[in-house]
Amino acid sequence: MASTQRWPEKGWAFLQLLLVASASSAEEPVCRRRGDPEKPLLSKNGDIILGGVFSFHASWKDRKDTYMIKPLALQCISLNFRDLQFAQAMLFAIEEINNSTDLLPVVTLGYKIYDDCGSDARSAGVTLALANGNEIVSVPSKTPCTRPAHVQAIIGATSSSTTRAVSTVIGPFFIPVISYFATCACLSDKTKYPSFLRTIPSDYYQSRALAHLVKYFGWTWVGAIRTNSDYGNNGMATFTETAQQLGICLEYSVSFFRTDPSAKIQRIIDIIKASTSKVIVTFLARADFHVLLREFSYHNLSGYQWIGSETWIFDSRTAEMDTHHILDGAIGLSIPKAHVTGLREFVLNEKPLNSSNNELFTEFWETLFSCKFKELKSSSDIQRECTGHEDMTGVQNSFIDMSLMPLFNNVYKGVYAVAHALHNILSCNKTCNKNVQLDPFTVLQHIRKIHFTTKEGDEVHFDENGDPAAKYDIINWQSRENSVVEFVTVGLYNPSLVQEKQLNLQNKYLIWARNSKQVPVSVCSEKCPPGTRKVLQKGRPVCCYDCIRCAEGEISNVTDSITCVRCLPEFWSNERRDACIKKEVVFLSYEDIMGALLTAASLFGACMTIGVILIFFKYRKTPIVRANNSELSFLLLFSLILCFLCSLTFIGQPSDWSCMFRHVAFGITFVLCISCLLGKTMVVLMAFRATRPGSNVKKWFGQTQQRLCVTAFTLIQVNICIIWLKTSPPFPFKNFKEIKDKITLECALGSVVGFWAVLGYIGLLAILCFIFAFLARKLPDNFNEAKFITFSMLIFCAVWITFVPSYVSSPGKFSVAVEIFAILASSFGLLICIFIPKCYIILMKPEKNTKKYMMGKKAPNSL
Repeated sequence: MASTQRWPEKGWAFLQLLLVASASSAEEPVCRRRGDPEKPLLSKNGDIILGGVFSFHASWKDRKDTYMIKPLALQCISLNFRDLQFAQAMLFAIEEINNSTDLLPVVTLGYKIYDDCGSDARSAGVTLALANGNEIVSVPSKTPCTRPAHVQAIIGATSSSTTRAVSTVIGPFFIPVISYFATCACLSDKTKYPSFLRTIPSDYYQSRALAHLVKYFGWTWVGAIRTNSDYGNNGMATFTETAQQLGICLEYSVSFFRTDPSAKIQRIIDIIKASTSKVIVTFLARADFHVLLREFSYHNLSGYQWIGSETWIFDSRTAEMDTHHILDGAIGLSIPKAHVTGLREFVLNEKPLNSSNNELFTEFWETLFSCKFKELKSSSDIQRECTGHEDMTGVQNSFIDMSLMPLFNNVYKGVYAVAHALHNILSCNKTCNKNVQLDPFTVLQHIRKIHFTTKEGDEVHFDENGDPAAKYDIINWQSRENSVVEFVTVGLYNPSLVQEKQLNLQNKYLIWARNSKQVPVSVCSEKCPPGTRKVLQKGRPVCCYDCIRCAEGEISNVTDSITCVRCLPEFWSNERRDACIKKEVVFLSYEDIMGALLTAASLFGACMTIGVILIFFKYRKTPIVRANNSELSFLLLFSLILCFLCSLTFIGQPSDWSCMFRHVAFGITFVLCISCLLGKTMVVLMAFRATRPGSNVKKWFGQTQQRLCVTAFTLIQVNICIIWLKTSPPFPFKNFKEIKDKITLECALGSVVGFWAVLGYIGLLAILCFIFAFLARKLPDNFNEAKFITFSMLIFCAVWITFVPSYVSSPGKFSVAVEIFAILASSFGLLICIFIPKCYIILMKPEKNTKKYMMGKKAPNSL
């Protein structure tokens, strides 16, 4: 029902629209700009008009559009002295050019300057007003409703967002837009913004410079606050990307715009208070930062190290607002200092504003002197009345602050860039060709090619993206007497230099947060010292990690190493795990206690054997010596000396010759020794068999046969050793695995078969000797040598049977010691069991050393 009632209303509205359209068609065609006309706040006629877009007001009143009626125009509030100064700089440059006889002679530049209030929408509107003008133009019915651009170039806007709006609208018409303060790297994209140029460096360089500045001071754990605009979002995105490449982590990154509710500000404050990082990087527009700064001061967020971009780091108004000294020690980048002769005096002169726009001058004057140009409403109104003749010299206000001279210079250079392009287009010398038809595209092409030097010596030119050469001063906030903040230049950043020289800082002049001279620390985890490696904490950024000590045999010799490097095989890690030291080379040496004891035992055994030889030689004619072939006894004693001495070849540093000699000497001397025993055993056994009637054994086993037998057995071992040495001889070997932190020098066997063949042959002869001795043990004799040979062979076999598992399981030099012990034990066993009883009789019981006693009959002894 409600729906059917609205149909007549809609129909009536449509009918009215048709009537208006028909009435309009009957009238004379008129080119008329749609919407309400925008009037410039400052304007002046001239031969060529330049446009200007500035934020004379920092904000606007909120409104709620119902879309039932036409939206009202924005009501701008909060007069912005800074942009008034920018506009004054533009007027100064135009006036200087108009008074010049060298640049654009006889050509007068005019201007039309608009206020965008910092609004993107309003920026687009005033840009169209600059392009089209506001006049109503009547044209013949068949003539197209077009005309040349109203301005040849636009100076502005102030922020990146408003500049994007201006460049987007004006770009298709190729009207040059030269910004003095829009730094967003996105504006360098010529496909989107073909007519945009600027006299301030791109944030691409500033963002990277801030990241390198943070890295320079070792801050790897930082917070970030940005303006929720093209300037803040794009600048912080580049900073974040570069920071990640440099190993810097962001604990948090929050955005803010000055129109955000108070709850958003409180959330940002809570995040900062809960954070562990002590450094805060900001990409904030000045107006947004002022809103936050008031709340930060209220909550006393002091003790943080602030890193600022160029928008506020050298802004005196921001310093005045910091009454709680929250920003003391702040550091950041600014445009290099500049000076333009005469600009200061011109900016401080209010006459240009007064002559151009009475309304703007009134607002400016009332704000500057806190007065009113109207009658006081009541006696309770404490504001005084303005006279218009107040003295500006005694005023303490941001309008008279000249700290922004570098930005004024950017405006100045932008105007001169347009003037030089026009000078070239009009072929100016002493006069200019005013008949040349100007078009914005031609002006844009010439601006891109200009390269000139200002009167102060500054070079002005643009690269292929419309950007100037980048260079930044590094500014440090230092509090002086009476709480006055001084912006001290402490360094320079020049990206045109090589990487190592781009950042130049004078650290000794730096003051940090809370006026400290100590560089603050802001890390998630302390640096891992050499000897450790970083292990990331699960679920946290890469800057948060634990330091784990390197394993044995591995080192890290740099701070914050992500891996530990294994030492080369001949090296081992030191106690701190930060250096590889050469492994200690170990082998059984004469200096070792074990080596010394074994050497002493070996020499003692050799001396003891020599003593036995001397005794036997002295009593060589006695029956006990002559019995059982004294020649074999002396040969056996000589071989025992060699057995004792061959153990010395196992002691000392292994070499090619010592490795081969020790095993060969061991194999041959022991075979010689056992061959002698085998011969003596066979002599005992055969001697008693030869006493039987008709036996001719003695003929087949005389002294000559015994010598041949010993020689034959020994030569077999010699041949085995020769084959071993020829095929695969023993060689020195560095054993890295046996003891992890030491190198064990040992003799590798070469051919394992050869080694076990030598031992096996010795074992075979020992078994034969044991068998023969066992068979002869009960033969009738008061001094049956077979008994003692049996005991000696039992000891010999027991030693070498236990040697095998002990040798295999002993590490390093201990295996050599086991082998030496086996040699000495078996040698002592043979010496003691066979010869000591004879020496005892010779020396202690000479009465038994007679042939009669030796041949005495006794009952057999059982073993």
